[in-house]
Amino acid sequence: MAETWNPEQYEKFSDQRRRPFADLMSRVGASSPEIVVDLGCGSGAPTLGLAARWPHARIIGVDSSEEMLDQARLNDPLERVQWVHADVESWDPAQLGAPIDVIISNSLLQWVPSHLGLIPGWVTALAPGGWFAMQVPGNFNAPSHTLLREVAMESPRAAALLPRLARGEAVSEPAVYLFLLAGLGCDVDTWETTYHHVLDPGALHSGPVLEWTAGTALLPVFEVLKDEGERADFVASYGRALLQAYPRQPFGTVFPFRRIFAVAHKLP
Repeated sequence: MAETWNPEQYEKFSDQRRRPFADLMSRVGASSPEIVVDLGCGSGAPTLGLAARWPHARIIGVDSSEEMLDQARLNDPLERVQWVHADVESWDPAQLGAPIDVIISNSLLQWVPSHLGLIPGWVTALAPGGWFAMQVPGNFNAPSHTLLREVAMESPRAAALLPRLARGEAVSEPAVYLFLLAGLGCDVDTWETTYHHVLDPGALHSGPVLEWTAGTALLPVFEVLKDEGERADFVASYGRALLQAYPRQPFGTVFPFRRIFAVAHKLP
């Protein structure tokens, strides 16, 4: 994406965002991998967790955002991870010069419409007995996204906004990933989970769901709406709609979030 990622905004809900990564990695059974690649590593905290889990492995974090990678390097003073600036659509696993033992893609492929065509190449790049693990949001029909599209439809810039907001069509159902990966000669585990996050229990934000989406779903909108006034009007309309869809409770704001997981173990 062309719009600049904001690591600080993204990390406001770091505990909730990292939980799916932990659940994904709990199903990866690699014991002593030599090469581990994290596609879409972001600001690097989960990637550094991989380095802690496999201290003798070569760990590579790949991301298309220089801002996220700058933060990742700051988070890695021991230079434990090799941080690579690349778009996953053009990233070539052959450049590593050896088969890869683990490839992870966490909350990335929803941004990559071509990812079903990329996965076979990544599985081919795995060593025998290697692992491929992915997680994508499956919430594109939730109010957080349907309301975003509705507000975009009412915008004078609808023609430019709506194609940017259609990326959810790239995410497939769990069975699609199961059939794809099983057809590539893997043992496959796919599942889905809906997390019911309780946001902002201390009532510090007027719109906690808006704060969440400002770090992700709103980025395509910001890519189009460069004028500050135009952007502010859009965000205000969207924020009002979110408050009705996700009303505050005495204990915080409940934000259901469906995610889709697939873990593939390449047969030896």
